[in-house]
Amino acid sequence: MSPLPAPPTRPAPALPAGPVPHRIRGRLVTVDEPLRLGAAGRPAAAAVRFLRECQSHDLVVRWTPATDDPLITGPAHEISATAGLLRHLPAPGPLPGEPPELTVWRDRHAYGQLYHRRGPDFVTVMDRREPSAAARFTIDDPDLLATFRTVQDPTAVAALTPVGREAVELLASERLAWVTDGWVVALPPRIRRWPVPCTDI
Repeated sequence: MSPLPAPPTRPAPALPAGPVPHRIRGRLVTVDEPLRLGAAGRPAAAAVRFLRECQSHDLVVRWTPATDDPLITGPAHEISATAGLLRHLPAPGPLPGEPPELTVWRDRHAYGQLYHRRGPDFVTVMDRREPSAAARFTIDDPDLLATFRTVQDPTAVAALTPVGREAVELLASERLAWVTDGWVVALPPRIRRWPVPCTDI
């Protein structure tokens, strides 16, 4: 009896190049510098995009926030709002004296809390960050869909057309995009494996 063939190797995922220095080994991604999600602007949007793409590939990410980041040092209601918005992303590692909202983030994080799937002329989004208020969206308006695709990468709001800025306002109001100091980035990762039974998608 001939031996079974070895399982195919899983190629390393293509993560965004740019301002987030990291190392990847198997499914483990180690970010080499603290991230500043609460520091606003382009670096924060780029950090969120990086974590979103790691989540898309279902990678384990080790990262810590900077100790002077407003995500750590800001008012409790702002920390809670940001952590709730980003709860679908890989959670930060523990820090001494961290606010309890970051512990909640780690405890409640799971793959598939927020994701999107792409059709030919539409995108469907499932949002289960708050289990009691789960929502499903279909983005098929051409202008809204074009903007959603544009802001997969961090984008200056001022560089968008008036229609694009209006679309960003709508996406942000539904918590599908994050606007930070004039920059915007889409939040739902693109799903690459079934996170739940197919009847729930």
